[in-house]
Amino acid sequence: MDLINNPYSPGAGVPPPELAGRENILRDAENVIKRVQNGHASQSLILLGLRGVGKTVLLNRIDQIAENLGCETSIFEADMDRTLPQLLTQQLHRLLLKIDRRKRMGDEVKKAFSLLQAFAGIFRVHLGEFELGVARPMVTGDLAIDLTDLLVSIGEAAKARNTVAVILVDEVQYLAKDDLGALIMALHKISQRKLPLLFFGAGLPQLAQLAGDAKSYSERLFTYPAVGPLDPDGARMALVEPAKREGVEFEAGALEEILRETEGYPFFLQVWGSHVWQIAQSSPITAANAREASRKAEAALDESFFKVRFERLTERQQHYARAMAEFGNDPANSTAVANLLGLTVKQAAPIRDEVIKKGMAYSPKRGLVAFTVPKFDQYMKRKMPDFTNQGERNG
Repeated sequence: MDLINNPYSPGAGVPPPELAGRENILRDAENVIKRVQNGHASQSLILLGLRGVGKTVLLNRIDQIAENLGCETSIFEADMDRTLPQLLTQQLHRLLLKIDRRKRMGDEVKKAFSLLQAFAGIFRVHLGEFELGVARPMVTGDLAIDLTDLLVSIGEAAKARNTVAVILVDEVQYLAKDDLGALIMALHKISQRKLPLLFFGAGLPQLAQLAGDAKSYSERLFTYPAVGPLDPDGARMALVEPAKREGVEFEAGALEEILRETEGYPFFLQVWGSHVWQIAQSSPITAANAREASRKAEAALDESFFKVRFERLTERQQHYARAMAEFGNDPANSTAVANLLGLTVKQAAPIRDEVIKKGMAYSPKRGLVAFTVPKFDQYMKRKMPDFTNQGERNG
């Protein structure tokens, strides 16, 4: 086996060698872009799913599709430590520069640049000075109003240049409620005016509820494609096709082992595929190779993927996560988790909210809590095997 030509790519947001099972989502995104190019209004897409399902990969692929269709795009990741103006200002500046390259700056582009400069100033975001030769517009300091005016102006500039501006944001759930509400309000106005500006987002499952809490009409503004594990056929394709291109095959038992251990999650498929490629001496890859890969993959994840997330939690948040793990990968009843910790529901609620805010859990339904990271329940049991005794001491 040639280690240099290992075809698997177990990195964060790294495109897999075979993007299997996501054709419907990509086709829908392409149709949305084409509709807007043809002057029709269309709902924006926000991809929802757990960690490791490939949301970032899909968002990057949609970015490529948009560029190939002649759109001007800006893609970035939200950050809980930065405000929306801090995140957006430089990105929108770059987007306007792309739009402006299409022909000599006209009134629409000048207006958009001027609004952006005023927006940066009112929200104290550094943006280099540039001379526009137009009167500086009024801004209010109200994010919802000013962002709406700014995005409408960018949409008008894109329309004047016969293009579509596409903004893509990953980890949208990290936006503050007011910031998310302001973004939704601005996109609503864009949709009402049928301007050629589109938004694609990606985030954890709780994002749909967060958007609804921020603005009640968000459910009509967006569609929320669920990005989950691959079905068995898609998972097999993700493993088999890259190997086949290198002249390597899998025994049936090897595929069964890897599919069972990875549960069809795209990131885990790449991790297991990479390890089994390094272990196998020749084709075909055997069940014994796959079992050894499972041991090595689990150890590697424990020291990187899982460990990084565990260490983001405070001690009491770790204990809460460990109590959740007692219920396996299924959603746990919040009251039952509190009982395991020897706490009342009221005492446990702030800890639960902290774990959710850090992106480690979400609430699929009122009164339930679940991990956003697949297989994290198993890691927590390995990491904190004596939880029961700790729980008794804490109680």
